Amino acid sequence: MVTVRPDREILTRQGLPNFLGISGATAGSTGLCMNIVVIPPGGQAEAHYHDGYETAIFLLEGTVETLYGDGLRQSVVNTAGEFLFIPPFVPHQPRNLSATEPARAIVARNDPNERESVVMYDPERDA
Repeated sequence: MVTVRPDREILTRQGLPNFLGISGATAGSTGLCMNIVVIPPGGQAEAHYHDGYETAIFLLEGTVETLYGDGLRQSVVNTAGEFLFIPPFVPHQPRNLSATEPARAIVARNDPNERESVVMYDPERDA
């Protein structure tokens, strides 16, 4: 058994603060990583997709719009208390709809690495 207190923040490749939780490095996990992500007020991630792994998100606080798909032409809005599943290779870009409050979420992936296999995405390429 391993307990991890998420007190170390890293900036993800997508440009968002991440508080490290369970990973191969922190807990010896071989197939899972779970962190807390914060989207600052009015903030957004860089557009990206996850190379070969699934992501599950539980929104703890806030309202987040996620643009997704080819050219980021589709959209879903999630509020606190909702889950969001992102399949591998689906381009997406979450943004906090509040200008005054941060959005916080628990993010789990079937990739044990703290620095996940993220590929930056240019939506203009598929426009």
